[in-house]
Amino acid sequence: MSADDQRPAAPIAGEATLDDLFRRAVARRPHALALIDPPNRAAFTGGRARQLTYGEADHIVSALAGRLRALNDRDGAVVGLQIANTVESVLALLAVLRAGLVAMPLPLLWRQAEAVAALQTAGANALIVSGRIGDTDHFGLAVRVAAQVFSVRQVCGFGGAAPDGAVSLDDLLTGVERRSAMDTPRAAAGRPAAITFDVSAQGLLPVRRDDAELIAGGLAVLLESAIPQDAVIVSTIAAGSFASLATTLVPWLLVGGTLALHHPFDGAVLAAQLRETQCGVAVVPGPLLTVLARAGLLSRDGRLERVVALWRSPEHLRRAAHWREELPALVDVQVFGETGLVAGRRGPIGMPAPIPLGQVTAPRGDKDARRVIEIERTAAGILALRGPMLAHTSRAPGEADRFIDTGFPCRIAADGVSIEIAGPPSGLVGCGGYRFLMHELSALVSRVDPDGILIALPDTLAGHRLAGFAADRNGIRTALQEIGANPLLVAAFRDQVSDARGQQERASSDLPRSNI
Repeated sequence: MSADDQRPAAPIAGEATLDDLFRRAVARRPHALALIDPPNRAAFTGGRARQLTYGEADHIVSALAGRLRALNDRDGAVVGLQIANTVESVLALLAVLRAGLVAMPLPLLWRQAEAVAALQTAGANALIVSGRIGDTDHFGLAVRVAAQVFSVRQVCGFGGAAPDGAVSLDDLLTGVERRSAMDTPRAAAGRPAAITFDVSAQGLLPVRRDDAELIAGGLAVLLESAIPQDAVIVSTIAAGSFASLATTLVPWLLVGGTLALHHPFDGAVLAAQLRETQCGVAVVPGPLLTVLARAGLLSRDGRLERVVALWRSPEHLRRAAHWREELPALVDVQVFGETGLVAGRRGPIGMPAPIPLGQVTAPRGDKDARRVIEIERTAAGILALRGPMLAHTSRAPGEADRFIDTGFPCRIAADGVSIEIAGPPSGLVGCGGYRFLMHELSALVSRVDPDGILIALPDTLAGHRLAGFAADRNGIRTALQEIGANPLLVAAFRDQVSDARGQQERASSDLPRSNI
């Protein structure tokens, strides 16, 4: 460790940073297992599967921070991250923060069009990627993206040989260059730490959060879930949003446990991970709860005691199946875009906890509970939030404690003291973890093929599923790929979709489900 690494860890308080939490865990359990790769890593990306102790992870984070700082010598420079759900995704994000830079995790299915828009909006200086994710050459994609964004000076990546115009960081994972470890003062609290992207009526919207706001979101999930210290957490949620950081990265740092990563989605691999890691906490997409429970993956047969379910389309939670008493304790996390989230533990009869009007505390019903968020229904019937997890950059100067409109329509429940989410924000469709403005997608399709038709079908698992019709489906798919459209839009024109109107009438799609 460097001299800086040997300093006493800062207390976990209002001015703690994510790097402080990580250093604290390193100091407390240097030889404990910190990070575990998916065992099927070779099936979707390059590099070998790794297991790292806190001490090993800390050395790599410092080495990466040193390399990044050499490439980006300006405090607060923005670094884009598009990395598979592997240990590198965690190491790189922590390294960006340790280097005094701003981490900008990008959703894995973003391609050229969305990535260019995001990087340009944020003025990103660098981009770090997995060389390959599935069948997509992300190294090549990143180089093409960087060529369109003037501010991006460096493309880096993991897994495989880097092409011309990119730099491999694999040497820092093997110990060859760990002597470049960074010896720098801890980054000050209160500075921007991460940027995630929301979709609003105005289009793509960057949301900047500092460490305190990220920790507040994770603390809300941690307290409601009662995740114990040193817990083993298996997460199927890849970094790419505030919700993914608040349900996976921050709770792991707060409890100093072991984080095993699962690249979604392979049921047999997940079952093996839950068993072999002796997992105590599983983080999964909410719509898959019933499927996973029926398959026996979420039983108490092993050491699994808690399940955290992420609902990116919270309007679907009220129709969720009852959670059986013999299953592990369940906490539903309802996500309202990049604005905020509300966590609630399932009751004794397995029903979702209501969303209360006014203050929400965690854990709910505990006399020592902390206030984590406050909820109101606006005059227009829209859910609004305020509290410590909300990004202060979303508010104008002098409005530090103003309620933020989430766009989700809601109504007062029959009990008069809670609310129900009535639907998604107007004009938006949610497909798995991705939100789109429907009119923008339709305009893009019309630009490629004036006769093309695109609709959004309700889907039990994904929220919505895009379906399209065109006389030349192969041609429109090729054209959309060439302009860097999202794969979910490209897949809408797959050969199986031969009658968009018939699909709409069926309402419940029987297409293969993926990208949940």
